[in-house]
Amino acid sequence: MRSLAEYLLLFLTSGVLIVVCEAFVHKEVLALTTFKEAIYEDPHLVLSNWNALDFDPCDWNGISCTGSRDHVIKINITGASLRGFIAPELGQLSFLQELVMHGNKLLGVIPKELSLLKNLLVLDLGINELTGPIPPEFGNLTSIMKINLESNGLTGSLPAELGNLRNLKELRLDRNRLQGTIPAGSNVGWTSNMHRMYAPGSNSTGFCRSSQFHKADFSYNFFVGSIPKCLEYLPRTSFQGNCLQHKDIKQRPKKQCDGVSPIKSHAEANQKHQPLDYQSKHQGTSRPTWLLALEVVTGVMVGSLFLVALLTAFQKCNTKSSLIIPWKKSASEKEHVSVYIDSELLKDVVRFSRPDLEVACEDFSNIIGTSPDSVVYKGNMRGGSEIAVISLCIKEENWTGFLELYFQKEVADLARLGHENTGKLLGYCSESVPFTRMLVFEYACNGTLYEHLHYGEGCQLSWTRRMKIIIGIARGLKYLHSEIEPPFTISELNSSAVYLTEDFSPKLVDFESWKGVIARSEKYSGSIDNQGSICVLPNSLEARYLDIQGNLYAFGVLLLEIISGRPPYCKDKGCLLDWAKEYIELPEVMSYLVDPELKHFKYEDLMVICEVVNLCINEDPTKRPQMQVICNMLETRIDTTVAIELKSSSLAWAELALSS
Repeated sequence: MRSLAEYLLLFLTSGVLIVVCEAFVHKEVLALTTFKEAIYEDPHLVLSNWNALDFDPCDWNGISCTGSRDHVIKINITGASLRGFIAPELGQLSFLQELVMHGNKLLGVIPKELSLLKNLLVLDLGINELTGPIPPEFGNLTSIMKINLESNGLTGSLPAELGNLRNLKELRLDRNRLQGTIPAGSNVGWTSNMHRMYAPGSNSTGFCRSSQFHKADFSYNFFVGSIPKCLEYLPRTSFQGNCLQHKDIKQRPKKQCDGVSPIKSHAEANQKHQPLDYQSKHQGTSRPTWLLALEVVTGVMVGSLFLVALLTAFQKCNTKSSLIIPWKKSASEKEHVSVYIDSELLKDVVRFSRPDLEVACEDFSNIIGTSPDSVVYKGNMRGGSEIAVISLCIKEENWTGFLELYFQKEVADLARLGHENTGKLLGYCSESVPFTRMLVFEYACNGTLYEHLHYGEGCQLSWTRRMKIIIGIARGLKYLHSEIEPPFTISELNSSAVYLTEDFSPKLVDFESWKGVIARSEKYSGSIDNQGSICVLPNSLEARYLDIQGNLYAFGVLLLEIISGRPPYCKDKGCLLDWAKEYIELPEVMSYLVDPELKHFKYEDLMVICEVVNLCINEDPTKRPQMQVICNMLETRIDTTVAIELKSSSLAWAELALSS
């Protein structure tokens, strides 16, 4: 009977292996769609083509697969403002090599199931809103090379198990609320119980067991104790902003560190909560010899079948194109371009230090916006003025000479702007350690126009107030397009680029200018030779002039957004412009364009707005009028005086009296 049982077990195991191999992709699709279901806000519709009925996810946004399209090897969704939770089912993506969810709004804890991703090389969950502890199970990610968990709300102790990760070269844990000591792995000073647990020959843990990091950042947490000697080679900034016993490195004020004490390790906590007879019970339990023999034989057979399947898969992979790891470059591919920078270019622009901005922005924890290229922080300067700080998201090794050149030109370009309806650049920050490139703007306290139109604040925007905002935007664009030389355009003109002051005066802020810097530098990088001499350095402002027509078109769409209260694109309602075209030229139905939240509006103003929209969205860019013409039409034909506001208010009071 035992032999028959073994044969049946072997047969069953073989069948299961075949079924599992066939259903692997289906399991991965299920894991991805489960993740999508856990996301309840997707403002940019990044996950719109993640279809559960599509069994080939390789064309989904942010997904990369093997050459044979058998398995998902990469998920990269950066700066998409996704809000939701990380589904534990992602741990079923056995072949996954990169999981990058940087710069979103992910909530909840980090699932310990991600530790099942044995092939994972990169885990980047930085700049989200994750909470809870770092799973100690991450010590099982033996292939991992990079972990980035910066700028979240993670708590608890730092798992010593991360010291098991021999291939880990980059670790970013800065700007969280982690406590306890930074585990070193030394037995010195440990209790006798801990000494026995991590005695030589056992699986001791701690960072001193792993190979040296290329980069590691533990700053702005609540770590206590001392810096492990094996990590003293790291820059001092990697440990600043904690509660460490180190006089030469900037730490938190004593008041913030009061009450912070070392947190017991996971091993100690588990030992504390185990019953006293736990070990004796498990050590005293034995199994029959025949059962052990059966397990050994079965294990050998299953292992053999697995090896055969593995070799077959390996041969199949060899017939396909080899996998290219994008972050690895040979020495010959590295750029050695030097560029001469005009030292006088920014002499009249204020330069802020990173520590000053760090203090002003509460350790860079006050995040008010993110994009794939930048993070926006809100801060308060010592004098009381509020600031918005834009930090460029780019690694130092990717920062080339021509990028530095265009960055400086961009700063100089923004610094020359001075109009009541444009954002005021206060200065910039440029430092090498840590690598920093930032812009500092004057902050408009009422947030963005987008927030007021679409997040429940539209009731604050009466018709007259909306007309004032429209005219203010037009005046700002008129200034940028025609009153300064060379002209200036907004990289992405939309309601998110319009900030409102306390009295709802609009200010145009080019927070997306980083994209222009990177795009233009890549486009013109060939014009700079390896000797650093500039052969044909184009005017960095040329692209801005060419985009004036693009700004006019965007202004037309923005007008529709302001009067209708609808976003430019909505998943349920489609494109705003397509919808508006049905009403924009027909006076008898034109009123359908008006935001339903508005009880009163002026039909004469609406006629003017629709006329301007038609001019701005003309399919022939050469037929779109200049901004001076548009601004003049709005200023002369729309009345925004106090009398109009009072008249509107009296109508509202009269209606209220009649309804009561």
